Amino acid sequence: MDKKLYMVSLGPGDIDLITLKALKALKESDAICIPTKSEDHSFEKSMTHKIVTKLMKEHNFSRPIIPVYTPMHFRKEDWQYQVDVLYKSFETYKSLSFVTLGDSAVYSTVYYLLDIIEVQRPKLYCNAEVIAGVTSFSQASAKVKKPLCVGDSRFEIVPLLDKKVPTTTVYMRPKIGMNTDAIEEVGSLYTFENMNYKEEHIAPYKKSHVDKYMTLFIDFFK
Repeated sequence: MDKKLYMVSLGPGDIDLITLKALKALKESDAICIPTKSEDHSFEKSMTHKIVTKLMKEHNFSRPIIPVYTPMHFRKEDWQYQVDVLYKSFETYKSLSFVTLGDSAVYSTVYYLLDIIEVQRPKLYCNAEVIAGVTSFSQASAKVKKPLCVGDSRFEIVPLLDKKVPTTTVYMRPKIGMNTDAIEEVGSLYTFENMNYKEEHIAPYKKSHVDKYMTLFIDFFK
């Protein structure tokens, strides 16, 4: 049986904001890998551990917990160590969940690890599934009943750094028949149509015209 890796987004700290898909992935996993900033692998200050243990208690299931030391140094050797923990764990388990706060697409360790796995274990990479989650800014918007964007307004995520940084651009709300010449590809541009519906189609390029109402273009930074 092929190994299965779930990269599970836990949302912004409220267990009621975890998605059903994320909960299902945790239940289907043989063990759950939880990052910790503590060198002794303890979870005393880990919000992630608190969320997972609370979820298991509330939803009446239990899984072995594997600590993954995760210092916030942003060094490749640290990410390699975390990947090695996953590889070692797969010697015992057939399916694992690696959990992350918020949404895995936004400033998460998940993609550093997947980049390494893609090169070192292509088969495992193909069997890895990323589970999206609720972001902190989405919940913040809901708490004060104010939209992040509405009508023709624009929404930006700006890292508070004193330097120029690479940018991912999301193009939304196109009209059917619209020509996409005005969209300039800077990084790696994808077209997403009817996501999660029967006619879902994802193209690793920019389509020349908009064919579906539910179309999204994302120009991922390189």
